[in-house]
Amino acid sequence: MSGTNVTEAVRDKYGAIARGAASGCRGPAPCGCGDPITSNLYSPSETADLPAEAVAVSLGCGNPTALADLAPGQTVLDLGSGGGIDVLLSARRVGPTGKAYGLDMTDEMLALAREHQRKAGVSNVEFLKGSIEAIPLPDATVDVIISNCVVNLSTDKDAVFREAFRVLKPGGRLAISDVVVQGDVPADIRRSMELWVGCIAGALETRDYMSKLRAAGFSDVSVESWRTYDVDDARTFLSEQGIDAGRLANEVEGKFASAFIRAEKRASCCGPSCCA
Repeated sequence: MSGTNVTEAVRDKYGAIARGAASGCRGPAPCGCGDPITSNLYSPSETADLPAEAVAVSLGCGNPTALADLAPGQTVLDLGSGGGIDVLLSARRVGPTGKAYGLDMTDEMLALAREHQRKAGVSNVEFLKGSIEAIPLPDATVDVIISNCVVNLSTDKDAVFREAFRVLKPGGRLAISDVVVQGDVPADIRRSMELWVGCIAGALETRDYMSKLRAAGFSDVSVESWRTYDVDDARTFLSEQGIDAGRLANEVEGKFASAFIRAEKRASCCGPSCCA
């Protein structure tokens, strides 16, 4: 599948999820609606003041707002903001003197997120239309970038990381949740599992994730896996695809995980100790 086709497939899928958000299970399986990837990511105290619809349509694989350690007055950007849950949580953390941007390429998701913003009564939020490979913000305008299980959907992750580095202020931080691959997996098995784990294939191997971030200019890069998936997690989906889950068990066990990824854009320094 070409990059253009993947992008269109992602847009179509998440547009359909947004259109169906008012009824029952939010979005077409396999991704979302209580599966082992998207469930139990937020505490009741975090979601208590949010519209129930924003919580229900969340399709992430972690809680980057907790990971990011946001502070009052900061500007935060969520790459692939979807229904807006992480933007609204971020807005609460940065307070009225801060700003939370959400960026999404899907008109239906943007409309849904803006409705959730209205219901939440949050004013320090702005949702932008665009791609995460070409962020519609000026250089050095953001303190923290977050993202929740979206980078794996991009077909040009190098561009995503370059753009993230560009819009971050010196000293800014990247704190995202994403799906990663841990070790070598045969191509056919990887494709089958990625269809489940990422909805659209594209998860990076951990060392490749770190390498690409460093190549974009980031320092202090770390990838911390926190929820590892096994073949039993994907058994129902694989069976629906006519795949023998038992046959994949040894190849899949411990290879796919949700991870917290952290990196920094080192602040410029002109002192003799760090400019030599």
